[in-house]
This record gives sequence, C-alpha cells and structure tokens, in this order.
Amino acid sequence: MATFSEPSALRRAVREGVFDRPTTGQAGGFLQGNLAILPKKYADDFLAYCVRNPKPCPLLGVSEPGERRIEALGLDLDIATDVPFYRVHRDGRHETVSDLDELWRDDFVSFVIGCSFSFEESLQRARIPVHHIEAGRNVPMYVTDIETRRAGPFHGRMVVSMRAFSPADAIRATVLSDRQPLAHGAPVHFGDPAVIGVRDLRNPDFGDAPVLRDGDVPVFWACGVTPQMAIRNARPDIAITHEPGFMLVTDVPAEGASIGI
Repeated sequence: MATFSEPSALRRAVREGVFDRPTTGQAGGFLQGNLAILPKKYADDFLAYCVRNPKPCPLLGVSEPGERRIEALGLDLDIATDVPFYRVHRDGRHETVSDLDELWRDDFVSFVIGCSFSFEESLQRARIPVHHIEAGRNVPMYVTDIETRRAGPFHGRMVVSMRAFSPADAIRATVLSDRQPLAHGAPVHFGDPAVIGVRDLRNPDFGDAPVLRDGDVPVFWACGVTPQMAIRNARPDIAITHEPGFMLVTDVPAEGASIGI
C-alpha cells in the first residue's frame, strides 16, 4: 500500500483516481478534515451547530458560497475532487460518488472539520502502536448515547472513533491528543463502552472492525462523523459529506492545531 508524505501529492492521486482508500496513516503531520457541504440557506444553522459542539466539530475552515477552494487549507486544494469518496444525502438517503463535478452548485457552502487522524502521527512518533494503521484498516466509529447541542434543525448523538491501547499508552495518547484541539483533542471516554451507549465494540457503525489485544483499554475520541448524524436528522434537500474514513487532507501542519491556528 502506497503511503504519501506530501498532502498535495495525495490530493493529486485522489483527483486522478489513483488513490481510493481511507486516508488514515497518510500525509503524517498534516491536518485531515471531515467535510460537510450544504446549500447556503442552511449554513448559518450548521455553523451554529459546530460552534455549540466544538469537541466533535472543530472548524478548520468555511468556504464562500459556490467556492471550491479554501486557500488557507491548501492552494491547490479542490473540495469537489480531492476526497476519495463523498456521500450525497437527499431526503434521508445517501449515495456514494467519487467527485462532485456534476453536482456542484453556486450556493454550496463547505465546512471542513478537524479529524483525529491528524494526531495519529504524533502517537506513532512516540512509539505508541496504532493498531488499525498497522493492520491497514479504517478506524472503527460508533454512535453513542451522548446528545449534542441542537442548532436549528441540526441535532443528534455524538459519534466517536476508538483506538485500543495498553493502559500506559492510553494515558500517553490522552496527553498527546489533548495538545491538538483542532483534531478533537483529548478523548471523551475510556474504558467500559456501555457507559457511552456502545453495546458491541466488535461491530462498529462506521469503519472497520477494531483490532483488540489482550489487556488493551478502549479509548474514544469525539468524531467528525457526528455532523453527518445531525445532517441526516435535519433532512436538507441536499447535503454532501465525506465517506467516513476518507478525508480531505490539508497542507496545514498538525502541530499547529495545538496552538489554535
């Protein structure tokens, strides 16, 4: 499996249809982003939803209506082509597409939201094993019983990603991730999954089945798939998000997330 170190090279590979896998473990050291695209009439309420729920929805950037670029995130970045797979939501249902060229509208406003993939490189540098990367899998994600704060029609339960570690590494991972609030920061929970409403750890709602080793402790981070649940509940006439695990990779260094860029 090819690993890209430069975000621009990865985006180009995505744009050209060469790369179509989850972006975990790619372009280490740079911020990855969840994506939500909505018609302008929904943008203010969705922005308020993100502001009220900063843990699952740390905003990296917002576009002007109809604009496919957010220059602060990457000069050559194209929101409509640089994500491996997109989910197009209509009337409570969704389909998956590989680009948005034929669907793009002048009233679309794009929101790029931080992703926990961004801090994984710092865990690896600290020699903390990240099992799903080692196994070539997507991270497991779960819908919890934790309710988010509503804004207009946008509401729903928090989604979390899970990584399992030894108890000592779980503490180290908590400290390291806490330094990157734009990548969801510190975990929202560790230990018994049932406390946050996760009934079956081996069967995630999104992503791949987890790699669990004897003695591991499950650690849960707020996840940028949370806005997809809120969008599903709001039922806009159209909305577009990334396919879970297939992110928009930016040119922004992940270390900058620790100082609130």
